[in-house]
Amino acid sequence: MTLSLRVVMLCIVLTFSCANTAIAQQSNNASITKSEAAERARKAENGRVLKVEQTSSKYRVKVLKKSGRVVTVDVDKRSGKVKTSKDKD
Repeated sequence: MTLSLRVVMLCIVLTFSCANTAIAQQSNNASITKSEAAERARKAENGRVLKVEQTSSKYRVKVLKKSGRVVTVDVDKRSGKVKTSKDKD
């Protein structure tokens, strides 16, 4: 009886420790989604999103402004910070 109780307790402890590790990894790798990046770029440039490309560290979003100019905006995957690149025609 004592041995089976120890085995059950060990299984419970291992289950919780694995769950905590998975949760910690998810929070460390938290990143914004492609649609969130598009929305942030759209708001920053006050235009219409044409295209969203993904790299390992950022999203590159092309936005059509009301003036007719196309601008490229980089959105950091982790922080969600928007950085505007140079204007393109």
